[in-house]
Amino acid sequence: MTQTIFRGTLSRRQLMTLAAGGLTAGLLPVAGRADDEPQSGNATLALASTGLSGKRVVVVGGGMAGMTVAKYLRLWGGSGVQVTLVEPDALYTSSIMSNLVLNGGRSITSLQFKRDSLSTKYGVLRRTGRVAGVEVAAQRVALADGSALDYDRLVLAPGVSFDEAYGLTQDDYESRTPHAWRAGAQTTLLSSQIAAMRNGDIFVMTIPKAPYRCPPGPYERACVVADQLKRTGRGNCKVIVLDENLTIQAERHTFETAFGQIHAGVIQYVPGVTRLAIDATSKVVRYVDQVGYPQLVQAKVVNPIVPHRAAGSEPGGWLARAGLANAGDGRWAGVDVLSYTSTVPGAERIHVIGDAASCGLPKAGHVANQEAKICADAALRLLAGAMPDPQPVANSACFSPITANTASWLTAVYQYDAASRSMKVASNGGQTMINGVPATATESASIDSDNFQRMGIWFDTLMRDTSA
Repeated sequence: MTQTIFRGTLSRRQLMTLAAGGLTAGLLPVAGRADDEPQSGNATLALASTGLSGKRVVVVGGGMAGMTVAKYLRLWGGSGVQVTLVEPDALYTSSIMSNLVLNGGRSITSLQFKRDSLSTKYGVLRRTGRVAGVEVAAQRVALADGSALDYDRLVLAPGVSFDEAYGLTQDDYESRTPHAWRAGAQTTLLSSQIAAMRNGDIFVMTIPKAPYRCPPGPYERACVVADQLKRTGRGNCKVIVLDENLTIQAERHTFETAFGQIHAGVIQYVPGVTRLAIDATSKVVRYVDQVGYPQLVQAKVVNPIVPHRAAGSEPGGWLARAGLANAGDGRWAGVDVLSYTSTVPGAERIHVIGDAASCGLPKAGHVANQEAKICADAALRLLAGAMPDPQPVANSACFSPITANTASWLTAVYQYDAASRSMKVASNGGQTMINGVPATATESASIDSDNFQRMGIWFDTLMRDTSA
């Protein structure tokens, strides 16, 4: 076998370059040319020469995690690794930046991406369909059309599904009280509801207990909505944020500043709420506040960000039936973060990445891209009879719009901690603990227009790396 170093984990400097907007193309391993190298225009992309032959990897889900892992399995695995991507939808609609649809800063179509390059550039096989079940022992994925795919390695990136909560149904989410936590028709519906608000109306949004998927970010959504109301002459409206968590979960300094200063008088932040109940018809929202008093709000628009879970983990779902939803009260799939293989005995050939995984990392698009690369590297090593990289590194970076032309950011580098067998935030010096205190993510020192411009560069770079 030709010896190849797989590059699923990048150095901290390389990761920070990506976060700042640098392309990863120059970092990719090009160890040799494959016989069936896919074409891209007049250029030929060189797949790695690994010596692997006749290996089949099935990837379920074509979101941020699924697209990235399919691309890099082929790029790093070479022509001897057949990669099949199973996904029902023709286009991917990014939830990243989708809050800007609410103020007209973006359109839904600007957030839609084709997956054609995965096939034309990298030779990924595409299968339109939905998963009906996973036969763990037989190493087979059953599809809803009655067909099946055998695999040597299976990568599950199914994303999330949304619970019926607070007295609401799935139909309510689609037609009356949209969560818009999956960008698309609900995002457009919520935008139109905000546009119909009159001065003095109340917008109520709820935030579930962590962990939850972000982006779209809940606190940034409150800011974008408040800013849009103010800019359109409706500054006497209220944006009430009912958070089931006791504190702001990300960029605490940024959002305390945004709520208390930039959008003071419009945003009312209420942490620690319980017993939420929402009437989809009347838009009456009831809850119990942090000190135990029942409260009632008559809203014009209700945006319930409801609890969610790994897609397929609902009772009777395909992930649950396969026994893979084994973390977080059966809501998520537990994984070994060295390889993202399932922690379920007997399911060691199955990897779970992205929002569906319980791995301690944020459930975010940039993180999904990073997890996918670590997973691709580990899967290829395992197919070659080797062990995963014992010291993976991942970067988390995100930008948050605060107004129509300003933003903040948050970034962190995660390193593997052997003692806890988990990924932990590391400081600039690579330490996870500093004077006995855990290292923390780095938050932007300012909310400004430069960050807003960088946000666009970051997003474009991330999407190119994921899908192009």
